[in-house]
Amino acid sequence: GASPSGDEDDIPLGPQSNISLLDQHQHLKEKAEARKESAKEKQLKEEEKILESVAEGRALMSVKEMAKGITYDDPIKTSWRAPRYILGMSEARHDRVRKKYHILVEGEGIPPPIKSFKEMKFPAAILRGLKKKGIQQPTPIQIQGIPTILSGRDMIGIAFTGSGKTLVFTLPVIMFCLEQEKRLPFSKREGPYGLIICPSRELARQTHGIIEYYCRLLQEDGLPPLRCALCIGGMSVKEQMETIKHGVHMMVATPGRLMDLLQKKMVSLDICRYLALDEADRMIDMGFEGDIRTIFSYFKGQRQTLLFSATMPKKIQNFAKSALVKPITINVGRAGAASLDVVQEVEYVKEEAKMVYLLECLQKTPPPVLIFAEKKADVDAIHEYLLLKGVEAVAIHGGKDQEERTKAIEAFRDGKKDVLVATDVASKGLDFPAIQHVINYDMPEEIENYVHRIGRTGRSGNTGIATTFINKACDESVLMDLKALLLEAKQKVPPVLQVLHCGDETMLDIGGGGLGHRITDCPKLEAMQTKQVSNIGR
Repeated sequence: GASPSGDEDDIPLGPQSNISLLDQHQHLKEKAEARKESAKEKQLKEEEKILESVAEGRALMSVKEMAKGITYDDPIKTSWRAPRYILGMSEARHDRVRKKYHILVEGEGIPPPIKSFKEMKFPAAILRGLKKKGIQQPTPIQIQGIPTILSGRDMIGIAFTGSGKTLVFTLPVIMFCLEQEKRLPFSKREGPYGLIICPSRELARQTHGIIEYYCRLLQEDGLPPLRCALCIGGMSVKEQMETIKHGVHMMVATPGRLMDLLQKKMVSLDICRYLALDEADRMIDMGFEGDIRTIFSYFKGQRQTLLFSATMPKKIQNFAKSALVKPITINVGRAGAASLDVVQEVEYVKEEAKMVYLLECLQKTPPPVLIFAEKKADVDAIHEYLLLKGVEAVAIHGGKDQEERTKAIEAFRDGKKDVLVATDVASKGLDFPAIQHVINYDMPEEIENYVHRIGRTGRSGNTGIATTFINKACDESVLMDLKALLLEAKQKVPPVLQVLHCGDETMLDIGGGGLGHRITDCPKLEAMQTKQVSNIGR
């Protein structure tokens, strides 16, 4: 009961008190009313609360940590140190290096940028492997990203496909696992120590291939063998379990299959201390946010978390804030701005004229050419039309089976085919060198997808062309974004787009696009919540 002496504000609440919930509620309500907030204050508070719960920071800890209220304030310790002479250099010199390579960094206690793989202290086998692949010097994201990760820091890397980001999170995890294996070999059913999550099967397969390549080279040099499992849909679980049974050091997975294996207790993250999320913006766009939060809850101790994303929407920023400990943000090539090595041509083409015009566009450059379309049916139609016209083309989309997709991709990669027609999802994160021309058969609904698409050309210092067809069917808000992006990348803006008025073009430099509604009545959020509620009973 309430103590007679204390003022009535000190009524004990919760299960200990004998007060009914209704009374408690009434009491709290009276307290709130006594404060009589103005309507505006209330609105702001409510928005803050919703934004906080959308960011759902706490959900990114494991269940155990949440139960004990554990929070980590310090990054993980590792045994790696930068070479002494680099540590001895002044911060001003490090800043000059960053400036030279257009690397923007944020965070406290940022490790120094290192301009050679040798100085990053990689073993001879890895240095040879890089040379074999024609990789002499680290790219900007590698110069700053690899030392950051080897130092054990959490990191947000803003970089597009083709920036060399895969090596940033694969090489350090190989080194960490090697160290663990040397100390105490992994026994049966143990692991993984390092986990990499990718949005699509193709990207996971590609990443897994890279890890296998370097592990093989290390083993040839007499170092202990490291095992890496690939857990993706479309492969038999049995096959995947075979590797896991022997104990694995690393695992590359897609969220869906990983969730499945975790729930069936086929995989355990008990000793996992390293987590990399590749193309995080893609995963969250594809609706995997809930899955990823669930995956986080399976971790047992502190982990080093790395998040890579080509763009940095607010959603990802909140997600990162809640998931990472004192992260360092490394930005190469402004997030959201298309890379400047691409000539972007936007053309107004009527729906019925697109096919014929597409053929004409193919004449702009020599192959290889990538054609993107939103719908699977369009991909098939374009593919068929091109074959009829004698163009060497292949197509990939989610409706085709894994084998078909892999075959098509290989034929295109090896130069046996000149044109690849694809949907966004099927081509996520696939790296094709030397693409001359990207054609957007339609404008994607999200500007971020446009950035991803055109980022496939203009790689490693070559200039590429991106042609985009727009017409009345396009969503006006994405066209506004497109106009802003063209202006920012100093590209020609077609007359059709010139007549559109972006909210306030002087504000372009400030960044941050408004949603056009308050968070309290956000249709997308409402839809997500409804979906979550409907999933509760599953």
